[in-house]
Amino acid sequence: MDPNRNPRLLLKPGREKSILRRHPWIFSGAVERVDRDLEGGEIVDVFSSTGDFLAVGAYSPNSQIRCRVWAFSNDLKRDSVTESDLVEIIKSRMDKAIGNRLKDKNLKNSNAYRLVHGESDLLPGLIVDVYGDVAVVQFLSSGIEKLKEKLLELLLQTIEINLVYERSDAEVRALEGLPERSGILYGESSESQLTISENDLKFVVNYSGGHKTGFYLDQRDNRYKIRQYSENKEVLDCFCYSGGFSLNAMAGGASKVTSVDTSEEALATLKENIGLNNFSASNYELIQMDVFKQLRLFRDQGKEFDLIVLDPPKFAPTRKQVERAARGYKDINLMAMKLLRSGGILFTFSCSGGVDQDLFQKIIAGAALDAGGNLQIIERMSQASDHPVLSSFPEGEYLKGLICRKL
Repeated sequence: MDPNRNPRLLLKPGREKSILRRHPWIFSGAVERVDRDLEGGEIVDVFSSTGDFLAVGAYSPNSQIRCRVWAFSNDLKRDSVTESDLVEIIKSRMDKAIGNRLKDKNLKNSNAYRLVHGESDLLPGLIVDVYGDVAVVQFLSSGIEKLKEKLLELLLQTIEINLVYERSDAEVRALEGLPERSGILYGESSESQLTISENDLKFVVNYSGGHKTGFYLDQRDNRYKIRQYSENKEVLDCFCYSGGFSLNAMAGGASKVTSVDTSEEALATLKENIGLNNFSASNYELIQMDVFKQLRLFRDQGKEFDLIVLDPPKFAPTRKQVERAARGYKDINLMAMKLLRSGGILFTFSCSGGVDQDLFQKIIAGAALDAGGNLQIIERMSQASDHPVLSSFPEGEYLKGLICRKL
């Protein structure tokens, strides 16, 4: 082995096809061997079984995703890279990411956005969300973890921020053999939350302990869209969290909004957000309850609504759980359809990566059939534009949604 080169990762015969299609993941089953025992995050040169140089990536000995590609062979001037070369590549990509966000007109009415969206911004395992002058970061892979200090330096060079807070507490870290970590990486603050603006509304964001990095930035456009359907309507917002859809329904002129979530803390934040935006106390009802149980209770009470939002958490984090998740999605949509008045609108979502758009639509069609009625799909929805999807990485399109009308 050449001491001046990175260790080699050799693929099994025929397993180079996904790399040639520029997919950034190499699974453990595709690996024939590596030159030696490697630490998590080490740079490896990837070769086909016939000895063709294919890519440079970050090795992860504990994960089923054994290697995440940093750069493909035709992106490089030579057939290997050093860590300093890699830092320059990452800097260039971070510059492009912020440049693309600054040019994005969809973000002009918000001071909160996703700056880096992992693989889809060619920075596998890195998430950076910006809330005003605070950046919340997630280091979700061994390769990104190994470069954490360099990445922090690059981030501070890229944008003007007063605080960088780490939220590397996602479950995927365990799959990488990495411990969960949270805390301040740069700056000082005695607060754990702040207020952001989005499309003339204000929201409190708990960046140190809220879901994801504190807020569901990926639903920005879909939240705003609900205003088109809310005027003089009785709205039910399920899995409401801190009220993104609820408040936009109120802003759209809803006559009544009922918000349901299991979390007392989320509902307390929602109530704070309602006050922050000066909505009438007679305009809403907050219910702390399991959504499945509450929908059954509404059914037994004979309740009906004009508009229902279903934005549940992941039912299928992996493809192995798809069958169970499909049952969950069908059950909850079936119950919602039975609560919809004729002509009523359903906003329904799945953020499960293992459930693709086609399967999700089939699930909704099956629920409509079991509900004994007809349902029209008016519009399809996805994640906001600051959560782009790399064409060679369809897994990046995790959020899918449908706007439906009950006939």
